[in-house]
Amino acid sequence: MEYVVGIDLGTSSLKGIVTNRSGEVVACASESYSFFQKKTGWSEQNPDDWFLTLQKVLRRFVVEIADFSENLKGISFSGQMHSLVLLDEQKQVLRPAILWNDVRTSLECEQIKESCGDQLLEITKNQVVEGFTLPKILWVKKNEPEIWSKVRHILLPKDYLRYRLTGKINMDFSDAAGTLLLDFEQRSWSEEIAEIFGIPSIYFPPLVESTKCVGMLLLESLDDVRINQKVKVMAGAADNACAALSAGIFSSEKGLVSIGTSGVFLTCGKSQKQTTGKLHWFDHAVSDSYYLMGVTLAAGYSLQWMKQTFAQEKSFSEALSEIEQISPGANGLLFTPYIIGERTPHSDGHIRGSFLGIDTKHTFPHFMRAVVEGITFSLKDIQLLLEEMLQQTFTQVISVGGGAKNKEWAQIQADVFDVDIFGLAVEEGPSMGAAMIAAVGVGWFDSLENCTEIFVSYHKVATPNTDNVRVYQKIYSIYQQVYGQTKELSHQLRVFDEEKGGKE
Repeated sequence: MEYVVGIDLGTSSLKGIVTNRSGEVVACASESYSFFQKKTGWSEQNPDDWFLTLQKVLRRFVVEIADFSENLKGISFSGQMHSLVLLDEQKQVLRPAILWNDVRTSLECEQIKESCGDQLLEITKNQVVEGFTLPKILWVKKNEPEIWSKVRHILLPKDYLRYRLTGKINMDFSDAAGTLLLDFEQRSWSEEIAEIFGIPSIYFPPLVESTKCVGMLLLESLDDVRINQKVKVMAGAADNACAALSAGIFSSEKGLVSIGTSGVFLTCGKSQKQTTGKLHWFDHAVSDSYYLMGVTLAAGYSLQWMKQTFAQEKSFSEALSEIEQISPGANGLLFTPYIIGERTPHSDGHIRGSFLGIDTKHTFPHFMRAVVEGITFSLKDIQLLLEEMLQQTFTQVISVGGGAKNKEWAQIQADVFDVDIFGLAVEEGPSMGAAMIAAVGVGWFDSLENCTEIFVSYHKVATPNTDNVRVYQKIYSIYQQVYGQTKELSHQLRVFDEEKGGKE
Protein backbone atom coordinates (compact mmCIF):
# COMPACT_ATOMS: atom_id res chain seq x y z
CA MET A 1 0.00 0.00 0.00
CA GLU A 2 1.28 3.48 -0.87
CA TYR A 3 1.12 6.42 1.54
CA VAL A 4 1.40 10.19 1.70
CA VAL A 5 1.89 12.33 4.80
CA GLY A 6 0.20 15.65 5.58
CA ILE A 7 1.90 17.80 8.22
CA ASP A 8 0.21 20.74 9.93
CA LEU A 9 2.64 23.03 11.76
CA GLY A 10 0.37 24.81 14.23
CA THR A 11 0.90 27.36 16.97
CA SER A 12 1.07 24.89 19.85
CA SER A 13 1.62 21.52 18.18
CA LEU A 14 2.57 19.69 15.01
CA LYS A 15 0.07 17.17 13.69
CA GLY A 16 0.72 14.58 11.03
CA ILE A 17 -1.57 12.13 9.26
CA VAL A 18 -0.85 9.24 6.92
CA THR A 19 -3.38 8.51 4.17
CA ASN A 20 -3.60 5.94 1.39
CA ARG A 21 -4.94 6.33 -2.15
CA SER A 22 -8.51 5.88 -0.90
CA GLY A 23 -8.25 8.86 1.42
CA GLU A 24 -8.34 6.68 4.52
CA VAL A 25 -6.41 7.98 7.53
CA VAL A 26 -4.07 5.12 8.35
CA ALA A 27 -2.30 6.86 11.24
CA CYS A 28 -2.36 10.15 13.10
CA ALA A 29 0.14 11.63 15.54
CA SER A 30 0.79 14.97 17.17
CA GLU A 31 3.48 16.47 19.36
CA SER A 32 3.30 19.75 21.23
CA TYR A 33 5.88 22.47 21.74
CA SER A 34 5.88 25.69 23.68
CA PHE A 35 6.05 29.34 22.76
CA PHE A 36 7.58 31.93 25.00
CA GLN A 37 6.74 35.52 25.87
CA LYS A 38 9.66 37.72 26.92
CA LYS A 39 7.28 40.67 27.20
CA THR A 40 3.54 41.23 27.23
CA GLY A 41 2.17 40.85 23.71
CA TRP A 42 5.22 38.98 22.43
CA SER A 43 4.97 35.42 21.12
CA GLU A 44 8.00 33.51 19.84
CA GLN A 45 9.09 29.94 19.10
CA ASN A 46 12.33 28.12 18.36
CA PRO A 47 12.21 26.82 14.76
CA ASP A 48 14.46 23.90 15.69
CA ASP A 49 11.70 22.68 18.03
CA TRP A 50 9.40 22.31 15.02
CA PHE A 51 11.91 20.06 13.26
CA LEU A 52 12.57 17.91 16.33
CA THR A 53 8.81 17.49 16.68
CA LEU A 54 8.48 16.49 13.02
CA GLN A 55 11.13 13.81 13.53
CA LYS A 56 9.17 12.44 16.50
CA VAL A 57 5.96 12.24 14.47
CA LEU A 58 7.64 10.48 11.52
CA ARG A 59 9.38 8.11 13.94
CA ARG A 60 5.97 7.10 15.32
CA PHE A 61 4.68 6.40 11.81
CA VAL A 62 7.66 4.14 11.10
CA VAL A 63 6.85 2.15 14.24
CA GLU A 64 3.07 2.03 13.81
CA ILE A 65 2.89 1.18 10.07
CA ALA A 66 4.87 -1.88 9.06
CA ASP A 67 5.46 -0.90 5.43
CA PHE A 68 5.60 2.88 5.92
CA SER A 69 9.32 3.20 5.25
CA GLU A 70 9.12 1.31 1.95
CA ASN A 71 5.89 2.84 0.65
CA LEU A 72 5.93 6.51 1.62
CA LYS A 73 5.59 8.46 -1.65
CA GLY A 74 5.14 12.10 -0.67
CA ILE A 75 5.03 14.68 2.11
CA SER A 76 3.43 18.10 2.16
CA PHE A 77 2.72 20.83 4.65
CA SER A 78 0.20 23.19 6.14
CA GLY A 79 1.50 25.93 8.38
CA GLN A 80 0.63 28.83 10.63
CA MET A 81 0.49 31.96 8.51
CA HIS A 82 2.39 35.24 8.88
CA SER A 83 5.03 34.10 11.42
CA LEU A 84 8.55 35.30 10.64
CA VAL A 85 11.65 33.09 10.30
CA LEU A 86 14.99 34.74 9.49
CA LEU A 87 18.07 32.91 8.20
CA ASP A 88 21.63 34.09 7.53
CA GLU A 89 23.85 33.43 4.53
CA GLN A 90 24.60 29.90 5.77
CA LYS A 91 20.83 29.37 6.21
CA GLN A 92 21.10 29.27 9.98
CA VAL A 93 18.30 30.63 12.18
CA LEU A 94 19.19 34.12 13.43
CA ARG A 95 16.56 34.58 16.13
CA PRO A 96 13.39 32.91 17.45
CA ALA A 97 10.44 33.02 15.08
CA ILE A 98 8.00 35.88 15.74
CA LEU A 99 4.54 34.30 15.63
CA TRP A 100 1.33 35.46 13.98
CA ASN A 101 -0.27 36.20 17.39
CA ASP A 102 2.58 38.51 18.43
CA VAL A 103 1.23 42.08 18.70
CA ARG A 104 4.37 44.12 19.37
CA THR A 105 4.18 45.85 15.99
CA SER A 106 1.59 48.61 16.46
CA LEU A 107 4.11 51.35 15.62
CA GLU A 108 5.26 49.48 12.52
CA CYS A 109 1.66 49.17 11.37
CA GLU A 110 1.27 52.92 11.64
CA GLN A 111 4.52 53.36 9.70
CA ILE A 112 3.16 51.13 6.91
CA LYS A 113 -0.11 53.06 6.76
CA GLU A 114 1.72 56.39 6.55
CA SER A 115 4.20 55.18 3.93
CA CYS A 116 1.82 53.22 1.69
CA GLY A 117 -1.68 54.60 2.20
CA ASP A 118 -4.13 52.97 -0.20
CA GLN A 119 -1.24 51.57 -2.22
CA LEU A 120 -0.90 48.58 0.12
CA LEU A 121 -4.51 47.52 -0.40
CA GLU A 122 -4.25 47.99 -4.15
CA ILE A 123 -1.17 45.78 -4.41
CA THR A 124 -1.74 43.12 -1.74
CA LYS A 125 -5.58 43.19 -1.41
CA ASN A 126 -5.15 43.37 2.38
CA GLN A 127 -4.93 46.00 5.09
CA VAL A 128 -2.12 45.95 7.61
CA VAL A 129 -2.70 44.37 11.03
CA GLU A 130 -0.18 43.41 13.71
CA GLY A 131 -0.28 39.72 12.86
CA PHE A 132 1.07 40.00 9.31
CA THR A 133 4.71 39.43 8.34
CA LEU A 134 5.79 42.82 6.99
CA PRO A 135 5.34 44.67 10.34
CA LYS A 136 7.45 41.97 12.04
CA ILE A 137 10.23 42.45 9.48
CA LEU A 138 10.21 46.21 10.11
CA TRP A 139 10.31 45.64 13.88
CA VAL A 140 13.45 43.51 13.58
CA LYS A 141 14.99 45.99 11.13
CA LYS A 142 14.47 48.86 13.60
CA ASN A 143 15.01 47.17 16.96
CA GLU A 144 17.59 44.49 16.16
CA PRO A 145 19.90 46.04 13.53
CA GLU A 146 22.70 43.58 14.30
CA ILE A 147 20.36 40.69 13.48
CA TRP A 148 18.96 42.43 10.40
CA SER A 149 22.46 43.00 9.01
CA LYS A 150 22.90 39.21 8.83
CA VAL A 151 19.53 38.38 7.25
CA ARG A 152 19.65 36.76 3.81
CA HIS A 153 16.46 34.66 3.75
CA ILE A 154 12.92 35.50 4.90
CA LEU A 155 10.68 32.46 5.41
CA LEU A 156 7.45 31.35 7.01
CA PRO A 157 7.33 28.38 9.44
CA LYS A 158 6.38 25.53 7.12
CA ASP A 159 8.93 26.75 4.56
CA TYR A 160 11.70 26.40 7.14
CA LEU A 161 10.51 22.90 7.99
CA ARG A 162 10.49 21.96 4.32
CA TYR A 163 13.98 23.44 3.87
CA ARG A 164 15.27 21.20 6.65
CA LEU A 165 13.90 18.16 4.79
CA THR A 166 15.04 19.08 1.28
CA GLY A 167 17.75 21.73 1.45
CA LYS A 168 15.56 23.85 -0.89
CA ILE A 169 14.07 27.26 -0.10
CA ASN A 170 10.66 28.19 -1.57
CA MET A 171 7.32 29.68 -0.59
CA ASP A 172 3.89 28.93 -2.03
CA PHE A 173 1.49 31.68 -3.11
CA SER A 174 -1.11 31.10 -0.38
CA ASP A 175 1.42 31.75 2.39
CA ALA A 176 3.12 34.58 0.48
CA ALA A 177 -0.25 36.35 0.24
CA GLY A 178 -0.25 36.74 4.03
CA THR A 179 3.06 38.60 4.20
CA LEU A 180 1.83 41.96 2.79
CA LEU A 181 4.69 41.68 0.30
CA LEU A 182 2.97 39.84 -2.56
CA ASP A 183 1.63 41.67 -5.60
CA PHE A 184 -1.68 39.82 -5.75
CA GLU A 185 -2.53 40.44 -9.40
CA GLN A 186 1.01 40.02 -10.76
CA ARG A 187 1.60 36.93 -8.59
CA SER A 188 5.11 38.07 -7.75
CA TRP A 189 6.92 39.74 -4.88
CA SER A 190 6.19 43.45 -4.83
CA GLU A 191 9.38 45.32 -5.69
CA GLU A 192 7.49 48.52 -4.94
CA ILE A 193 6.70 47.65 -1.31
CA ALA A 194 10.14 46.14 -0.75
CA GLU A 195 11.78 49.36 -1.99
CA ILE A 196 9.58 51.61 0.18
CA PHE A 197 10.77 49.81 3.32
CA GLY A 198 14.34 49.07 2.29
CA ILE A 199 13.98 45.29 2.18
CA PRO A 200 16.22 43.65 -0.44
CA SER A 201 13.95 41.53 -2.63
CA ILE A 202 16.67 38.89 -2.97
CA TYR A 203 15.80 37.90 0.62
CA PHE A 204 12.41 36.60 -0.57
CA PRO A 205 12.24 32.93 -1.59
CA PRO A 206 11.20 31.75 -5.07
CA LEU A 207 7.41 31.44 -5.38
CA VAL A 208 5.86 28.08 -6.34
CA GLU A 209 2.43 26.45 -6.67
CA SER A 210 1.24 24.46 -3.67
CA THR A 211 1.29 21.07 -5.42
CA LYS A 212 4.77 21.52 -6.93
CA CYS A 213 7.44 19.03 -5.88
CA VAL A 214 10.20 21.33 -4.64
CA GLY A 215 12.71 18.61 -3.78
CA MET A 216 13.33 15.08 -2.59
CA LEU A 217 13.53 14.07 1.05
CA LEU A 218 17.13 14.16 2.27
CA LEU A 219 17.34 10.94 4.23
CA GLU A 220 20.29 12.19 6.29
CA SER A 221 18.11 15.05 7.61
CA LEU A 222 15.98 12.62 9.61
CA ASP A 223 18.76 11.12 11.76
CA ASP A 224 17.46 7.74 12.97
CA VAL A 225 14.09 7.95 11.15
CA ARG A 226 14.52 5.25 8.52
CA ILE A 227 12.92 5.94 5.14
CA ASN A 228 14.11 3.47 2.53
CA GLN A 229 13.27 5.19 -0.74
CA LYS A 230 13.05 8.52 -2.53
CA VAL A 231 10.16 10.66 -1.30
CA LYS A 232 8.75 13.74 -3.03
CA VAL A 233 8.24 16.86 -0.91
CA MET A 234 5.54 19.28 -2.08
CA ALA A 235 5.39 23.01 -1.31
CA GLY A 236 2.13 22.88 0.67
CA ALA A 237 -0.08 25.80 1.67
CA ALA A 238 -1.17 28.11 4.47
CA ASP A 239 -3.31 26.56 7.20
CA ASN A 240 -6.55 28.25 6.16
CA ALA A 241 -6.04 27.25 2.53
CA CYS A 242 -5.45 23.65 3.64
CA ALA A 243 -8.52 23.78 5.87
CA ALA A 244 -10.54 24.91 2.84
CA LEU A 245 -9.16 21.98 0.83
CA SER A 246 -10.03 19.49 3.56
CA ALA A 247 -13.63 20.80 3.47
CA GLY A 248 -13.89 20.74 -0.33
CA ILE A 249 -14.22 24.53 -0.65
CA PHE A 250 -13.57 25.33 -4.32
CA SER A 251 -16.45 27.68 -5.16
CA SER A 252 -18.29 30.60 -3.60
CA GLU A 253 -21.53 28.60 -3.19
CA LYS A 254 -20.04 26.88 -0.14
CA GLY A 255 -18.74 28.53 2.99
CA LEU A 256 -16.50 27.14 5.70
CA VAL A 257 -16.90 28.02 9.36
CA SER A 258 -14.02 26.92 11.56
CA ILE A 259 -14.19 27.46 15.30
CA GLY A 260 -10.98 27.03 17.25
CA THR A 261 -9.43 29.59 19.57
CA SER A 262 -10.35 32.12 16.92
CA GLY A 263 -13.17 31.75 14.41
CA VAL A 264 -12.98 31.89 10.62
CA PHE A 265 -15.66 32.19 7.93
CA LEU A 266 -14.28 31.77 4.42
CA THR A 267 -15.16 30.93 0.86
CA CYS A 268 -13.27 30.91 -2.42
CA GLY A 269 -13.61 32.03 -6.01
CA LYS A 270 -11.77 32.55 -9.27
CA SER A 271 -12.72 36.02 -10.56
CA GLN A 272 -11.18 39.01 -8.81
CA LYS A 273 -13.52 41.55 -7.28
CA GLN A 274 -12.93 44.95 -5.73
CA THR A 275 -11.98 44.68 -2.07
CA THR A 276 -12.48 47.21 0.72
CA GLY A 277 -9.95 45.70 3.10
CA LYS A 278 -12.57 44.54 5.60
CA LEU A 279 -11.93 40.93 4.57
CA HIS A 280 -8.64 39.10 4.11
CA TRP A 281 -8.00 38.10 0.51
CA PHE A 282 -5.45 35.33 -0.07
CA ASP A 283 -4.33 32.94 -2.80
CA HIS A 284 -5.86 29.48 -2.51
CA ALA A 285 -3.84 26.27 -2.81
CA VAL A 286 -5.72 25.77 -6.08
CA SER A 287 -4.04 27.51 -9.02
CA ASP A 288 -5.67 30.78 -10.13
CA SER A 289 -8.09 30.76 -7.19
CA TYR A 290 -8.35 32.90 -4.09
CA TYR A 291 -10.17 32.68 -0.81
CA LEU A 292 -11.85 35.46 1.11
CA MET A 293 -12.09 35.23 4.88
CA GLY A 294 -12.88 37.11 8.03
CA VAL A 295 -11.70 36.40 11.56
CA THR A 296 -13.42 36.50 14.94
CA LEU A 297 -10.49 36.78 17.35
CA ALA A 298 -12.12 35.15 20.39
CA ALA A 299 -14.46 32.39 19.24
CA GLY A 300 -13.63 29.24 21.20
CA TYR A 301 -11.50 31.46 23.42
CA SER A 302 -14.64 33.26 24.64
CA LEU A 303 -16.15 29.91 25.58
CA GLN A 304 -12.93 28.80 27.27
CA TRP A 305 -12.80 32.04 29.26
CA MET A 306 -16.44 31.65 30.35
CA LYS A 307 -16.01 28.09 31.59
CA GLN A 308 -12.61 28.66 33.18
CA THR A 309 -13.81 31.75 35.04
CA PHE A 310 -17.25 30.62 36.19
CA ALA A 311 -17.45 26.81 35.94
CA GLN A 312 -14.06 25.17 36.37
CA GLU A 313 -15.68 22.07 37.80
CA LYS A 314 -17.63 21.40 34.58
CA SER A 315 -16.32 19.80 31.42
CA PHE A 316 -16.95 21.58 28.13
CA SER A 317 -19.49 18.94 27.14
CA GLU A 318 -21.36 19.39 30.43
CA ALA A 319 -21.36 23.17 30.15
CA LEU A 320 -22.56 23.09 26.55
CA SER A 321 -25.23 20.47 27.20
CA GLU A 322 -27.01 22.96 29.45
CA ILE A 323 -27.64 25.44 26.63
CA GLU A 324 -30.30 23.10 25.18
CA GLN A 325 -32.53 24.06 28.12
CA ILE A 326 -32.48 27.74 27.11
CA SER A 327 -34.59 29.18 24.30
CA PRO A 328 -33.05 31.14 21.40
CA GLY A 329 -32.04 34.60 22.53
CA ALA A 330 -31.05 33.42 26.02
CA ASN A 331 -34.07 35.18 27.52
CA GLY A 332 -32.86 38.65 26.57
CA LEU A 333 -29.16 38.18 27.34
CA LEU A 334 -26.70 39.27 24.63
CA PHE A 335 -22.91 38.79 24.49
CA THR A 336 -20.32 40.41 22.22
CA PRO A 337 -17.11 38.31 21.92
CA TYR A 338 -14.66 41.21 21.82
CA ILE A 339 -12.75 40.08 24.92
CA ILE A 340 -9.32 40.48 23.25
CA GLY A 341 -10.35 43.02 20.61
CA GLU A 342 -11.80 42.20 17.20
CA ARG A 343 -10.63 41.70 13.64
CA THR A 344 -13.70 41.44 11.32
CA PRO A 345 -15.65 43.58 10.61
CA HIS A 346 -14.30 45.87 13.33
CA SER A 347 -10.50 46.03 13.18
CA ASP A 348 -10.20 47.33 16.72
CA GLY A 349 -7.64 46.15 19.25
CA HIS A 350 -9.13 48.26 22.05
CA ILE A 351 -12.79 47.21 21.92
CA ARG A 352 -13.80 44.79 24.67
CA GLY A 353 -16.70 42.40 25.13
CA SER A 354 -19.94 42.91 26.97
CA PHE A 355 -23.04 41.22 28.33
CA LEU A 356 -26.23 43.23 27.80
CA GLY A 357 -29.60 42.66 29.39
CA ILE A 358 -28.44 40.86 32.56
CA ASP A 359 -31.44 40.03 34.73
CA THR A 360 -31.99 38.17 38.00
CA LYS A 361 -33.60 35.33 36.04
CA HIS A 362 -30.39 34.57 34.19
CA THR A 363 -28.40 31.53 35.30
CA PHE A 364 -25.12 30.02 34.13
CA PRO A 365 -26.78 28.16 31.20
CA HIS A 366 -28.22 31.49 29.99
CA PHE A 367 -24.73 33.00 29.99
CA MET A 368 -23.28 29.99 28.18
CA ARG A 369 -25.95 30.15 25.50
CA ALA A 370 -25.45 33.91 25.13
CA VAL A 371 -21.72 33.35 24.61
CA VAL A 372 -22.34 30.70 21.93
CA GLU A 373 -24.89 32.94 20.21
CA GLY A 374 -22.57 35.97 20.40
CA ILE A 375 -19.73 34.04 18.75
CA THR A 376 -22.12 32.95 16.01
CA PHE A 377 -23.41 36.52 15.51
CA SER A 378 -19.82 37.66 15.08
CA LEU A 379 -19.35 35.02 12.35
CA LYS A 380 -22.65 36.20 10.84
CA ASP A 381 -21.02 39.62 10.41
CA ILE A 382 -18.42 37.94 8.19
CA GLN A 383 -21.04 35.92 6.30
CA LEU A 384 -22.87 39.09 5.30
CA LEU A 385 -19.66 40.81 4.19
CA LEU A 386 -18.80 37.81 2.01
CA GLU A 387 -22.28 37.63 0.49
CA GLU A 388 -22.26 41.36 -0.18
CA MET A 389 -18.91 41.22 -1.96
CA LEU A 390 -19.78 38.08 -3.95
CA GLN A 391 -23.39 39.21 -4.59
CA GLN A 392 -24.78 35.79 -3.77
CA THR A 393 -25.90 33.74 -0.78
CA PHE A 394 -24.40 30.49 0.43
CA THR A 395 -26.22 27.27 -0.41
CA GLN A 396 -24.47 25.37 2.38
CA VAL A 397 -21.93 25.94 5.11
CA ILE A 398 -19.39 23.34 6.21
CA SER A 399 -18.79 23.64 9.95
CA VAL A 400 -15.64 22.29 11.60
CA GLY A 401 -14.16 22.56 15.05
CA GLY A 402 -16.06 23.12 18.28
CA GLY A 403 -19.23 24.47 16.70
CA ALA A 404 -19.77 21.32 14.65
CA LYS A 405 -19.26 18.90 17.52
CA ASN A 406 -22.14 20.15 19.67
CA LYS A 407 -25.63 19.45 18.30
CA GLU A 408 -27.24 22.57 19.76
CA TRP A 409 -24.44 24.86 18.59
CA ALA A 410 -24.72 23.42 15.08
CA GLN A 411 -28.45 24.20 15.19
CA ILE A 412 -27.71 27.76 16.35
CA GLN A 413 -25.39 28.17 13.36
CA ALA A 414 -28.10 26.91 10.99
CA ASP A 415 -30.63 29.33 12.49
CA VAL A 416 -28.33 32.37 12.64
CA PHE A 417 -26.78 31.81 9.19
CA ASP A 418 -30.16 30.65 7.79
CA VAL A 419 -28.51 27.88 5.77
CA ASP A 420 -28.03 24.12 6.01
CA ILE A 421 -25.00 23.13 8.09
CA PHE A 422 -22.87 20.15 7.06
CA GLY A 423 -20.11 18.34 8.91
CA LEU A 424 -17.19 16.35 7.55
CA ALA A 425 -17.26 12.55 7.72
CA VAL A 426 -13.54 12.71 8.57
CA GLU A 427 -12.34 15.91 10.21
CA GLU A 428 -8.55 16.15 10.31
CA GLY A 429 -8.32 19.85 9.51
CA PRO A 430 -5.37 21.42 7.68
CA SER A 431 -3.28 18.22 7.90
CA MET A 432 -5.80 16.57 5.57
CA GLY A 433 -5.48 19.46 3.13
CA ALA A 434 -1.70 18.98 3.22
CA ALA A 435 -2.15 15.25 2.55
CA MET A 436 -4.36 16.07 -0.44
CA ILE A 437 -1.64 18.35 -1.83
CA ALA A 438 0.84 15.48 -1.43
CA ALA A 439 -1.57 13.07 -3.16
CA VAL A 440 -1.80 15.35 -6.19
CA GLY A 441 1.93 16.03 -6.13
CA VAL A 442 2.82 12.33 -6.37
CA GLY A 443 0.39 11.84 -9.25
CA TRP A 444 -2.47 9.96 -7.57
CA PHE A 445 -4.86 12.63 -8.90
CA ASP A 446 -4.57 15.19 -11.68
CA SER A 447 -6.18 17.98 -9.64
CA LEU A 448 -7.14 18.90 -6.10
CA GLU A 449 -10.79 18.95 -7.18
CA ASN A 450 -10.57 15.30 -8.28
CA CYS A 451 -8.77 14.41 -5.08
CA THR A 452 -11.65 15.90 -3.10
CA GLU A 453 -14.09 13.43 -4.66
CA ILE A 454 -12.21 10.62 -2.91
CA PHE A 455 -10.87 12.32 0.22
CA VAL A 456 -13.84 14.46 1.34
CA SER A 457 -17.43 13.57 2.24
CA TYR A 458 -20.15 15.37 4.22
CA HIS A 459 -23.22 14.73 6.30
CA LYS A 460 -25.96 17.24 7.16
CA VAL A 461 -25.97 18.17 10.84
CA ALA A 462 -28.58 20.96 11.05
CA THR A 463 -31.33 22.64 9.01
CA PRO A 464 -32.70 26.12 9.79
CA ASN A 465 -35.78 26.24 12.02
CA THR A 466 -38.06 28.93 10.56
CA ASP A 467 -39.26 30.19 13.95
CA ASN A 468 -35.72 30.37 15.33
CA VAL A 469 -34.49 32.16 12.21
CA ARG A 470 -37.04 34.93 12.79
CA VAL A 471 -36.03 35.25 16.45
CA TYR A 472 -32.35 35.47 15.60
CA GLN A 473 -32.91 38.03 12.85
CA LYS A 474 -34.40 40.37 15.45
CA ILE A 475 -31.66 39.75 18.01
CA TYR A 476 -28.90 40.07 15.43
CA SER A 477 -30.20 43.50 14.42
CA ILE A 478 -29.65 44.53 18.06
CA TYR A 479 -26.21 42.86 18.14
CA GLN A 480 -25.14 44.93 15.13
CA GLN A 481 -25.71 48.13 17.12
CA VAL A 482 -23.59 47.17 20.12
CA TYR A 483 -20.15 47.95 18.71
CA GLY A 484 -21.08 51.49 17.73
CA GLN A 485 -22.83 52.11 21.05
CA THR A 486 -20.01 50.75 23.26
CA LYS A 487 -16.85 51.60 21.30
CA GLU A 488 -16.11 54.95 22.96
CA LEU A 489 -16.90 53.70 26.46
CA SER A 490 -14.79 50.60 25.91
CA HIS A 491 -11.83 52.65 24.71
CA GLN A 492 -12.08 54.93 27.76
CA LEU A 493 -12.03 51.92 30.05
CA ARG A 494 -9.00 50.51 28.24
CA VAL A 495 -7.09 53.79 28.75
CA PHE A 496 -7.98 53.73 32.45
CA ASP A 497 -6.83 50.11 32.74
CA GLU A 498 -3.53 50.86 30.98
CA GLU A 499 -2.91 53.85 33.25
CA LYS A 500 -3.32 51.55 36.24
CA GLY A 501 -0.95 49.05 34.66
CA GLY A 502 -3.67 46.48 33.98
CA LYS A 503 -3.29 45.11 37.53
CA GLU A 504 -5.89 43.00 39.29
